[in-house]
Amino acid sequence: MDNNLKLGKFLLIFGTIFVLVFGAGMYLGLKISDFGQEKIVFVNNSEIDKTSTTSINLTPFWDVWKTLDQRFVPTIKSSKKIDNQEKLWGAIKGMTDAYGDPYTVFMPPEESKDFENDISGNFEGVGMEIGIRNNILVVVSPLKGTPAYKAGVKSGDQIITIDGKSAEGMSVDKAVKLIRGEAGTIVEIKFSREGSTKPLELKITRGVINVPTLDTETKGDIFVIKLYNFYAPSADAFKNSLREFVESGKHKLVLDLRGNPGGYLESAVDMASWFLSMGKVVVSENLGNNVEGKIYRSKGYDVFNNQLKMVILIDGGSASASEILAGALQEHGKAKLVGTKTFGKGSVQELIKITPDTSLKITIARWLTPKGNSISENGLTPDYEVKITEKDLKDEKDPQFDKAVDVLNNL
Repeated sequence: MDNNLKLGKFLLIFGTIFVLVFGAGMYLGLKISDFGQEKIVFVNNSEIDKTSTTSINLTPFWDVWKTLDQRFVPTIKSSKKIDNQEKLWGAIKGMTDAYGDPYTVFMPPEESKDFENDISGNFEGVGMEIGIRNNILVVVSPLKGTPAYKAGVKSGDQIITIDGKSAEGMSVDKAVKLIRGEAGTIVEIKFSREGSTKPLELKITRGVINVPTLDTETKGDIFVIKLYNFYAPSADAFKNSLREFVESGKHKLVLDLRGNPGGYLESAVDMASWFLSMGKVVVSENLGNNVEGKIYRSKGYDVFNNQLKMVILIDGGSASASEILAGALQEHGKAKLVGTKTFGKGSVQELIKITPDTSLKITIARWLTPKGNSISENGLTPDYEVKITEKDLKDEKDPQFDKAVDVLNNL
């Protein structure tokens, strides 16, 4: 397989922990494809040129490699001798981690396979998305109907410990590995929740997670689409729901993106295209360093006339692709936003195959709304801010939806 094969740009969902949560080329002066029998010769041959093509002195790296290889003695059960391939993966992971970006991750074979299983939509775990905000692990959203959802996990919950291990300074990937597990097993997670004085300790039984795509319902003269993600099936499911909306003869639409952590960029652009004329900007990339980024424009399906009245519900669990769709429709005057400020995950990740069984998820850009606002820096601010209290939840009330109805009736 071509080491430079690119698998496409995704708006990935943080560390994708449906808990259950994208370069190849030259590394350390050597081609990835060169590592095989030659790799062992590199380590043990003192006459090898230890400098890279960029004149970086790699002598310390090779000295540490050789010293560990020759002298390391395990002293505790957790210590072990590793083979050369594992050392290579560890070195690349360390280099990747040095960038300090929680969304840029090198994935060795096992992790790469798990990640591919995650984005397929079916996996085992507890069913919640996590991300990092202010260097703290935070729940982006529990997926509807999953063990985490049923246990009472909420968007914004901060993770304190996982099975007794402190989550302070923990990466998303490390948290994923601890929380992920076989269906039927239990993971104990301690959360901190805003407004609560005591930590919330939950024992969650892992299960097989089947990610829902969307639900539709009619409430009076209002058609409601609840969209759960922007995965591969989402665009077609959304198109079908819009057909259902048109056939209903109604003109008031509520698109509920609360707790939707995102997914594929292409899905967000496709969905926005149903409401925007050809060529309208949906989102643009900021690549930094004065490099011109790409502008993603509407495909111009634009099937709705001026009779359409639309409100989009958002909250702190609305992220990435949700923010792109909501931001585009808000700034083009197609929809009003009701709820609370979104998560603010507006960076672009690309998944790149490094070897046939390893991959690199790398941040390559930031998302900007049609008017040039950075999603990462600000998130989206609703036109009408409405919070949901614990009492509202207890009383099974939804003041955000109630406000959406009020807004629709006055448009």
